[in-house]
Amino acid sequence: MSFLFQKLNTRDRPGDGLSRLRFTLETIPTSRKQNFTAATRAEILSELYSAFWGQHSYLFLPNANASSLSPNTLLSEAQKKFGFGGNGRDEDPPVPGRSCGRIFQKGESCYRCKDCSLDDSCVMCSRCFHATDHTGHNVSFYLSQQPGGCCDCGDSEAWRHPVGCPYHPPADPNVQPRASTRTLENWTPKVYNPHRAAIPHELRDSMSRTIAYALDFLLDTLDYSPDEANTPRTEKEVRLQPSADPLMADMYAVLLWNDEKHSFDEVIHIVMDATGCDYETASALANSIDEQGRDVVEMDKNVGRLLQIAQLIAQIDLGVTIRRVHDYFREQIAAVVIEWIVDLTQSRVGSDYITIRELISSELLAPRKKDSSSLTTNQEATKVYSEVRDPARLDWMFLYHTRLWKKPRLSLKQVYVSVLTLSHEHKLAVAVHFANVYHRIIDSYLLIDREAETSIKYFALQLFTVPSIAQHIVRQHNIISRLLAIITAFFTDQIVNKRVTYPPVPGLEVDVDKFPFKSKRFMPVFSDLRYICSNESVQQLIADNHDYIANFVKVCQLFMGINPNKRAAANHVEYETEAWINVFNVTLSLSRVVKVYGEAYSRASAKNLITTILMVISEIFAVCTLEVDRLDKSKYPEIHFHRVTFNGTSHDVIQFDVMDGWVSFHHALHWLLAELFKHTHLLTREILDPLIGNLTLHEVIMQNTVREAMLVSIEFPMRILTVIAQIRTGLWVRNGFAIRGQLLHYRDFMLRELCYDQDLFLVQTAFALLGPSRVLVSLLDRFQLTDWFSGIMEHQYYDSVQSASMVEEFFYVLITCLSEDGNAKRLSVPEVIRREIIHALAVGACTFTDLLKRIAERMVDDVCFERVLSEVAAFKPPEGTSDSGLYELKDERFDDVNPFFYHYTRNKREEVDGLLRERLKKQSGDSDPVIVPKPLNVLDGPFVTLPDAFLTSDLMQIIFYAIHNVVNLTDSSGTTPASTEAIADQAMHLIMLGLVEHGEGFSKLACEAIYHDGMTLLTLLCSLEHHAKFKTFKPRVNWILGEISKHQSAAVQASRHVTDDSKSRAAKAEDAKKRAAKARQNAIMKNFAAAQATFLENLSDDESDEMVAEEEPSRISYGSCIVCQEELDGVKSFGQLGFLQPSKLLRRLPDDSFEHLAEVLNAPESLDVTDPPKHSGTFPPPADETWDHRPNFGGFSPDYTRIGIHASVCGHMMHLDCFSGYSMSIRHRHRAQAQRNPPESFARKEYICPLCKSLGNVIIPVMPATTQSPMQQPFAEWIRQTGIHLLRSNPDKFMESLQYKNGSGEFVFWAAQDSGYQYYPRSPDEADPGDHHKMADTVMVIAKSMSLQTAHLRERVEPEPPERGAGAYLPDDLLTYTISAIEVSQRGSNTQEYSVLDGLSENSFRMIRGLLCCLSKVASIPFKDRIDEGRTAIRQSILKRLLPEWQRENAYQHPLLSRDPFAILVETAVVDPTLLRYVVVLTYYAELARVVVGLVGQLSDRHPDRALPNTPPKYQHIFGDVTSFFLAVVRHNIDLERATNKIIQAYGAGRLEKLMYTLTLPFLRRAVILIRAVCPSALRSPISPNASEYERLLDVLSIPPPSQITSYEPLQTALGGWSAHYCMFLSVVDAFLPLEYPCVYRLASLPLILDTLFGPDDQALFCKRCQTSPSDSAICLICGTIVCLQSHCCQENDGRERGECNMHTRECGGVIGLYFAVKRCATVYLYANNGSFAQAPYLDVHGEVDLGMRRGRRQFLHAARYEEISKTWLSHGIPTLVARKLESTVDSGGWETL
Repeated sequence: MSFLFQKLNTRDRPGDGLSRLRFTLETIPTSRKQNFTAATRAEILSELYSAFWGQHSYLFLPNANASSLSPNTLLSEAQKKFGFGGNGRDEDPPVPGRSCGRIFQKGESCYRCKDCSLDDSCVMCSRCFHATDHTGHNVSFYLSQQPGGCCDCGDSEAWRHPVGCPYHPPADPNVQPRASTRTLENWTPKVYNPHRAAIPHELRDSMSRTIAYALDFLLDTLDYSPDEANTPRTEKEVRLQPSADPLMADMYAVLLWNDEKHSFDEVIHIVMDATGCDYETASALANSIDEQGRDVVEMDKNVGRLLQIAQLIAQIDLGVTIRRVHDYFREQIAAVVIEWIVDLTQSRVGSDYITIRELISSELLAPRKKDSSSLTTNQEATKVYSEVRDPARLDWMFLYHTRLWKKPRLSLKQVYVSVLTLSHEHKLAVAVHFANVYHRIIDSYLLIDREAETSIKYFALQLFTVPSIAQHIVRQHNIISRLLAIITAFFTDQIVNKRVTYPPVPGLEVDVDKFPFKSKRFMPVFSDLRYICSNESVQQLIADNHDYIANFVKVCQLFMGINPNKRAAANHVEYETEAWINVFNVTLSLSRVVKVYGEAYSRASAKNLITTILMVISEIFAVCTLEVDRLDKSKYPEIHFHRVTFNGTSHDVIQFDVMDGWVSFHHALHWLLAELFKHTHLLTREILDPLIGNLTLHEVIMQNTVREAMLVSIEFPMRILTVIAQIRTGLWVRNGFAIRGQLLHYRDFMLRELCYDQDLFLVQTAFALLGPSRVLVSLLDRFQLTDWFSGIMEHQYYDSVQSASMVEEFFYVLITCLSEDGNAKRLSVPEVIRREIIHALAVGACTFTDLLKRIAERMVDDVCFERVLSEVAAFKPPEGTSDSGLYELKDERFDDVNPFFYHYTRNKREEVDGLLRERLKKQSGDSDPVIVPKPLNVLDGPFVTLPDAFLTSDLMQIIFYAIHNVVNLTDSSGTTPASTEAIADQAMHLIMLGLVEHGEGFSKLACEAIYHDGMTLLTLLCSLEHHAKFKTFKPRVNWILGEISKHQSAAVQASRHVTDDSKSRAAKAEDAKKRAAKARQNAIMKNFAAAQATFLENLSDDESDEMVAEEEPSRISYGSCIVCQEELDGVKSFGQLGFLQPSKLLRRLPDDSFEHLAEVLNAPESLDVTDPPKHSGTFPPPADETWDHRPNFGGFSPDYTRIGIHASVCGHMMHLDCFSGYSMSIRHRHRAQAQRNPPESFARKEYICPLCKSLGNVIIPVMPATTQSPMQQPFAEWIRQTGIHLLRSNPDKFMESLQYKNGSGEFVFWAAQDSGYQYYPRSPDEADPGDHHKMADTVMVIAKSMSLQTAHLRERVEPEPPERGAGAYLPDDLLTYTISAIEVSQRGSNTQEYSVLDGLSENSFRMIRGLLCCLSKVASIPFKDRIDEGRTAIRQSILKRLLPEWQRENAYQHPLLSRDPFAILVETAVVDPTLLRYVVVLTYYAELARVVVGLVGQLSDRHPDRALPNTPPKYQHIFGDVTSFFLAVVRHNIDLERATNKIIQAYGAGRLEKLMYTLTLPFLRRAVILIRAVCPSALRSPISPNASEYERLLDVLSIPPPSQITSYEPLQTALGGWSAHYCMFLSVVDAFLPLEYPCVYRLASLPLILDTLFGPDDQALFCKRCQTSPSDSAICLICGTIVCLQSHCCQENDGRERGECNMHTRECGGVIGLYFAVKRCATVYLYANNGSFAQAPYLDVHGEVDLGMRRGRRQFLHAARYEEISKTWLSHGIPTLVARKLESTVDSGGWETL
């Protein structure tokens, strides 16, 4: 039992605050019965705060009373709530020199400006970024994946230059951070704080002691915690665990730990299986584990049962531990303590926000109190003292970080960051303690930690990237040596008890098949080393101190020659291991460090540089000659030399056969030597003379190393270059994919600069230092081409094709070594980048991502990359919906392109060569231009002698035999063998290079050096000049001979053969004349044949005219059936493939929004025109548009939408029989692919169009438009005759029984769920030639199903069973809805055509006619015994409904104005299209009256807002006196009339006129669509296009405008009757008419810049359902609602596991959903429990999609892409889009896996 527990109990509770805290923390496990609850947390927090502030709570809380802090509320939350001491405001008063230090929370945005920041780790918060100017800079945008990082604004060591943040002014420019020259383990820094509060001494003491005790309690608890979440195997193992429980109570808990490998579902189901709990309990547990990092699965005294549970859960590799409940309880207390400390870092004393953090840092940097800890009893804790001298609490915290779980880990990182941001001295102190225990932190990270992503190891990024800190820990704490030791010990597998041996045992070897190489966690260790060594101050230390490079060379030796390969000559490799992948991962990491070490020597003195070069050469020699035991002696023999004779001279070269030896791609020492040779410009004779005398670099190397050391140093690179050539030639095919993969990786753009380019440069260096002849012979010997270039083309291994390929590869290496100038001329980084970009874009324009794949990673990451790109390339922004931005090389930059650039492949070289020649043709007019290479132009340094290789007879022999052998091979075979043209091309290029570099000397050698049969290169070229097989080379040969003649004119004249060009020119002229005569003859014959054909055609036309009366009328053809390909001409029944879907597209004008009313008033005259865009539309947007204010998504509330059924067609047609067969094939496919998630639902009778993959579920009849001429009577006469005819007609009781009993005039047989509906009767002897009844049945079946699904969403009152007429009313809910949706989709299209009809296709009109045909067939069923199928009765009923004289009949007692007049127009189109021209007039005026009543209802209780535009009267020629019209409509109701007068006075005639215009315009647009589909002849020719759209439509429809209503007495009568009827109805039922939304439909407004959504305190992304800011959110693009995306917090618990997106879809879009997944930067389409992810409407600055924001670039809204999404939604294309995505993928895991 502990001391405190013995002395204290609950009756004598101490009075001192700290004592009470001690007592509470020691006794609370017992007092709470080991049950940790929210009340426990509240009690602990209360005691902590009480002990912390003592009697001074007034300095922390606004009410001067600690009781004002409610339970479970943190102090910082209370202070921010009340604004205490300025807490919670945007920023505290600025302190010069202090950095921002804002700690990023998860999901918060941070910015990195590459132009301003010193390295990748320097970032800014949103506030600081937008307060500084980064115009034109390369800005990256990231979301913090976890809390812990901080804003570096104001830190002078983080930026290349002052960023000018107004919130964080710079310190005194004379005070710069410096690295300390002493150790800082026991030093507590001080903080400059001008805003320091006056704190009483006793308060400061209580705060310090409370923090100290809390930290000690935390460490005491963690002393007993395990390092690793391992599941115990036996009960004994469980009971023997160390415990802080003094009673060793026999009560245990199973703890389940978080990881990032398992999904929620996996955890939920395994917990349910193991414990038997229900889904809700397991789901809550999984959420808690994900949030906290661990939780209790089960508590019990039965250890065996707990073991069974733990082992079952651990089967899927989840972390599970079993702990005593007492220890678990104390650990939960420790978590509360950590939470409390984090809270203190965000709190303040008065207005002082520094002192508390200062006290925390002081206690963290102080040692533990040994008398209050468990150090004396815990053996694990005592081990630390043997490794760390005088450890502070912070050291313990770093070491124990692995023992914590997710949330406390992240919280502690926030504490550490808050300490770092206090001052530079604090940052330095923390870094020192981190460096002290770094090796043990790495142990845990590499070998133990299950949650590596929250490891404290990544805290190194905050420290090692700071220049002054890096310099200090390198100089004072040997961090580089320690890192190298860790790498050595780890890769030599010196791991004991999950600890990396430190310091390592020297001399051990690596094994690529062991665990260290298979682990991926080693990469951050190399990154830490690279971060440290990249600092300029550290690079200077490396350059000045030989020990650093010596230690690094020893590490490089470890990886020399690992994983070698040997050519499989006879048999294929049976088993290909993947060890090479792991080795290349190590190589990539190591080579980056090699690059940094090499760059450090650009700062070295000449003496240090030459010393290091000699040392590395000696080490390479020792390794390669096996003096040092590093290489595998069974695979690497000793080096021997042999004599090779070439060109009459013998050379001693290394003997090695690549075809039979082992060769490795990995030789880091050679890459290091290459990096060192890049600085040899520092070793000129002038610099070396005072040091070592008048010697060249080569002489220095020869004097200070073994004679052949330099040749040995390039041996491994030459071997690997040869292996690469042989692999590409096909000599290693039996080695399988592994060798090919190694080649691809080695030459890949990521590794190329670090490995392959280094090998080439080393060989190039050898040319300059060793002399060209010996290097040439060594290369020839390694490539085994010595005989080939001596005239002997037979080879031991190579056949003729392989020999030619090897020669081509050899020339590639040779040309690179003799012409590549990047390192020889010491090009600066911008110059190298410029050259790489130019050659990458010379092939053709490409996207930014494709460009990056052609350029080395280091160059892409350089700060000047995008600036250089903008200088050499022109950006073409994306225009279309699927375009990407393209970069195209500027024309003037093609002058810098070298077709033999060493990063080009052969194909690219030929492509670029062709492009350059075409360009030269246009510029010079020369038909065969010559591309002349540029000279090397090296002015100083060792590489000045590089062009001297062109003066050697060895190179001349190589060039001679290259051409000679190619000519002989071509002549002997009669064709041009493979690779020979490429060889000749390369040889010509070498000759041209020689003439450019040393014209006189090379020309002389070409004329004098004699080879085969006494020939010289000159005579060979002269014979080649007129060779028939090499005509393409003639321009270059002419140029070469011309250049040689400048120096050796006599020799050229003597050898060159001149042809008689005059004869050839005469022959060509004669041929041209013959061809012209032949062409004239062909033209005459062609004209004669055409005239003859015309005569015969006219003759046949005359004859056919005489017989036309005797012929039968031809059938109309609609193309061919997409299944059987037979013609669709009516011989067999056919239909068009259609799709019906429930829709909530149509909107109503909200009655509570002035914003929408203002939009109606501001609407343009034509609905085809949209409002001008808010932004310029340029991409990327200009700087003045790139900052959006608080996002307002807008959207449209689903409360004001109308449900209906929308129909659409894809335009393809099919025979009815083919359709039946195709439907059966779908059923069979579903049965055969039972595990697939199909794109269509057979239960919903869906199918996929076999041609365009559109979704369908019905087949619709194809009907031509009516050919009947419309009636030509005047409107008044037609009204009079119609009235007489109706009066004379007999009452039709049967007809009345088929109408609704509510008096609306609607017909029950057109109800989707009509109980009287039956399949259309068909007798065998009565055949319907079109089988339209079957197609009507498909429509009715689907409509009934959808009507049942949407019954709860319809507002109309429907009959109760058994009364007929239930369900959706098809003329209104199908036809009217579909036509309305078509009209809505045409709004804002910005078309320049004359009317809305011009934007519609014939498919739309054909679909409307087909649906009308279906309704006609349905209507004929009850009247099957009548000749006219009931058309007369239905027509009379419609007319009675329209004429007010019949409103007293029961069938029409409901007011006409309560119905949609357009639905009556549709009914008329079904039964008698010839009446449309008259009915449209009546329904238009009914629509006018409806709008008047609706406006009165909406405006009566609302006074006009000032934001509403004051519009003067403009349309009096259309509406006349609008106020009189309003009053005429409402004059029958005194209340309406009174309200109308008030509205007229308040809004004015101009506004009411504009409202009338805009609200009734959609009716006219829909009417013209309907009539154009059914009876086009009823439309008149339009008037002048200068008239408004309203006037044009009135004229086309022959509707008299309201301004002329006084001339139409029947209209006045009808309007008065309708109004009076409705006014009487309104006095009984208080219900106003809803108005339809008449403007352009838009999706929610997304911000122009995506990162606007991620402000630090912005609640733009706030989910109202779970009341949180989701970690992964989505925006409903229809209504603007924020929802959680694939999150468990807002998931249905009905077993279907549907998330909030699906839940919200039912409320908003019905069956379709449209969302923007914010953090995934993707569009989500949903349809009927299926869905699809698609590209977002955002593009980065380079015009590319960044799915998931992985590239980190800022995203800009692309208007065309967002408009395309809007069109998909408006056209009801989401179901088809989803179906097509599913159809293209065989998916068995649900669409979410796509």
